[in-house]
Amino acid sequence: MAIDLTNFRWDQDADGIVTLTWDMPNRPLNVLSSGAVAELGKAVDAIAADKSVTGVVLTSAKQGGFCAGADLDEMGAFAGRRTPDTVKQAFALMSGVHQTFRKLETCGKPVAAAINGTALGGGFEITLACHYRVCAAEPRAQLGLPEAQVGLMPGAGGTQRIPRMIGAMAGLPLLLEGKRLDPQTALAQGLIHKVVPADTLVAEAKAWIKSKPQASQPWDRDGFRIPGGGPYSAGGANVFIVGNAMLRQRTYDNYPAQRHIMAAVYDGLIVDIDTGLKIEARHFVEVLTDPVSRNMIRTLFVSLGELGKGARRPAEAAKSDVKKLGVLGAGVMGAGIAYVSALAGIAVVLVDTSDEKAAGGKAHIAQLLDHEIQRGRTTPAKKDEVLARVTPSSDFSTLKDVDLVVEAVFEDRGVKAEATKKADAVISDTAIFGSNTSTLPITGLAQASSRPKNFIGIHFFSPVERMGLCEIIVGKETGPQALGTAIDYVRKIRKTPIVVNDHRGFYTSRCFSTYTAEGLIMVTERIAPPLVENAGRMAGMPMGPLEVLDSVGADTALKIAKATIKETGKGDIPDAAEELLAWVVEASGRPGAKAKKGFYDYDDRGRKTQLWPDLLTHGGTQWTIDVPVKELELRLLTIQALEAARCFEDGVITDPRDADVGAILGWGFAPYTGGPISYIDQIGVAAFVARCEAMAKTYGPRFTPNALLKEMAAKNETFYGRFGAAKAA
Repeated sequence: MAIDLTNFRWDQDADGIVTLTWDMPNRPLNVLSSGAVAELGKAVDAIAADKSVTGVVLTSAKQGGFCAGADLDEMGAFAGRRTPDTVKQAFALMSGVHQTFRKLETCGKPVAAAINGTALGGGFEITLACHYRVCAAEPRAQLGLPEAQVGLMPGAGGTQRIPRMIGAMAGLPLLLEGKRLDPQTALAQGLIHKVVPADTLVAEAKAWIKSKPQASQPWDRDGFRIPGGGPYSAGGANVFIVGNAMLRQRTYDNYPAQRHIMAAVYDGLIVDIDTGLKIEARHFVEVLTDPVSRNMIRTLFVSLGELGKGARRPAEAAKSDVKKLGVLGAGVMGAGIAYVSALAGIAVVLVDTSDEKAAGGKAHIAQLLDHEIQRGRTTPAKKDEVLARVTPSSDFSTLKDVDLVVEAVFEDRGVKAEATKKADAVISDTAIFGSNTSTLPITGLAQASSRPKNFIGIHFFSPVERMGLCEIIVGKETGPQALGTAIDYVRKIRKTPIVVNDHRGFYTSRCFSTYTAEGLIMVTERIAPPLVENAGRMAGMPMGPLEVLDSVGADTALKIAKATIKETGKGDIPDAAEELLAWVVEASGRPGAKAKKGFYDYDDRGRKTQLWPDLLTHGGTQWTIDVPVKELELRLLTIQALEAARCFEDGVITDPRDADVGAILGWGFAPYTGGPISYIDQIGVAAFVARCEAMAKTYGPRFTPNALLKEMAAKNETFYGRFGAAKAA
């Protein structure tokens, strides 16, 4: 019997097998919405009651895959709002999901999931409630539970079913890290049963049903044992003891989701599946209503998605499609830009001062592709295809028909001006010129161009092939078409664009430098360097400030500091901090990780081994360790957030989305905060101003809150309220 459905199609064949095809109207991808769950429950009731139904195949009609996950618009109504009503409503919502999925797996009919592509979050959890999972052999398909990456935890049974399928030892990394697996890896890990060609997917699912399998889950059968043992077994107890220690080491307990995932798995495996699901629901609601969840969802899902779709693109700019790109400079940065562009199908002319240097850049691209082949991510044929798109040359005339030029030469105003003029002489009048610079003002660099309206900054991050952000810098004369083309190009190479206005250091370098500077200042205050480094990591930063200096190049930081003094007449860091940096770089000859010596010592393979011993004896041995670590953490986060607020006052940043996404993707600002602007808003602007004023009295005027912050505090405003997307557009 067919039933009336909107989100699913019901088709029963002559063998009695019902194919439920998930196809939500007016959506490119299915999502696990409350409406879809309600309809699924209705369909399961009909299936269970109809004796003519011999089994069920659950599949999707969407070309993009099976299901993208939960409807975060619905989840957003509860995110960060911990009131009695929201907690009660959220718990009821998740309990309804659990009840529907349990009806599916206990309906008495064999249920097979025919997964036609990507199935993430709740979309993967619904397949876990099926008795059999067969997946199409689509290499780009992703399967998994990535909720932890956006501040959430699996809430549709994932923390209970996965450990019961493959054990806690194998399951916890998938849950805690939000790993996404390709079909073959998911098969190897025991999460799916078979991978088949896409055109045989439903037939394979039906063939399994016809084999008359058990229509029940292992955990619903007598004698079921958890793979590897439960929490009270010798093996299982060890998993949780070690797992908790590793979790603390990696997250410093900054992420509520991971803590609750661990607890939900531990508690859930002690009891039956139905009680375990109730435990999961309680933990899920705790996480969902935490402000950390709200901030991470907003920044790492909503804002990231909006910017990735071109939310900051000027409406008046004509649509563009960069088909041929010129890259000036074939060093590591230029070769990286050429690589990601060629991967996206763009023809690239890679220009340097000699044919040998240009060919070296192409050779670097070949090495990157070889590495991908070794990891199974590409093929020799694909390598040849990508390399064929790259033409190395020392002749600037080869740029005559490019749509866009990206200059990636040495970070020197004179060198960049020379390259700009040579390209400017041959490119077309409509071509856009982008400068990859991290600090030099775009308006000044544009003076070397005869078409400043077509001149824009496109700041890539290193290594280009791994970093997902591009900072697009608008100069005083940059036109809307240049901005539109830059955004279109960045989207085409599958990176996220943020848009900022011109200023020395722009946004990312300007704010990021305050982190390393504050670390240097702490050392000059005789705070023990290991304590400074650990405080940075405990605050949520990926590296301590001294390790970061080594990573980006301590010598580069010193050059920038000296250049700032030369061009502006004042330094960005106190004299004592600059003197410490100069002592490490110049007096001691330790420029950073690239030379295997900097603030840290490194082994022959370039891996850091220890803080440089001479640093620990520099100026005597009287280091302070009697300092509250939390105060150091607050200093390191506050100085960065304060600089982000100054960028709003200076007009460098106009949209909180750019600020928060750029901070997390660009320099790794503590992701659990949602970014520096979310961090200020969560604290409250008035409370943040009070903190800054107190720190200014204790540590110096660099912590003095700016006028905009004081004005907003007086008006009880937030950044997302005052500068939200609608206002910034």
